[in-house]
Amino acid sequence: MLREAILAGDFADGGQFPTETVLCKQFDVSRFTVREALRRLEAEGLIQRKRGSGTTVQPAAARGGALHQPLSNVGEILQYARGSAVVYRPAGTSPLPSDIAEQIAPSTSGNWTMFSGIRQQDFGEKPLAATAAYFHESLGDAIENLDLNASSQTLFSQIEQLAGVSARTVTQDIQAIAADKDMAEKLDVPEGSPVLQILRCYIDAKGRVFEISVNHHPGDRFAYAMHIDVDS
Repeated sequence: MLREAILAGDFADGGQFPTETVLCKQFDVSRFTVREALRRLEAEGLIQRKRGSGTTVQPAAARGGALHQPLSNVGEILQYARGSAVVYRPAGTSPLPSDIAEQIAPSTSGNWTMFSGIRQQDFGEKPLAATAAYFHESLGDAIENLDLNASSQTLFSQIEQLAGVSARTVTQDIQAIAADKDMAEKLDVPEGSPVLQILRCYIDAKGRVFEISVNHHPGDRFAYAMHIDVDS
């Protein structure tokens, strides 16, 4: 909850963060739990703790100027890039492009309807991502009823409601690539610049892929923050 609040801008950059005592009372948890939460936030570069001066929220510039996306569980993966928005446009229906299909283990046969867009934090700012979403023909009329301008619901959450499907598994492949001419123009970067490609598959209980998203992020505008618990 604290991570989401920081990423949503609920705390002023450089401002004082609530004390351990305040957080213990607010969430009705032990001091040990609060300290562990703060340790993780500090490891992710979201806060800074200094003995004698308390805890402050790290400004975006101190985090490399990039949008940080937490990656700790499926819920955080699906709550993608909070604080930014993308307006999708229809981009046709056809078999899945071979360069994408060959990266996915389950079958991707059949036709896929594609929507594409540019993700930004605010209109006119440099793009955070060029994004494409593919929906399998088995979803039927639900695809046509997607609201491409909805700011409060992701396409994934809409398709779950409209088609009555749910993801049992979400896979995510992250790869660094060089931006080709088309991608460079979309992201406003020089051709050949490093780009983070994130390919995400949504798989139902029967092992069928029903949605695929492909996002390309400029190397200096996006970062994943991850914490991993080490078993003792």
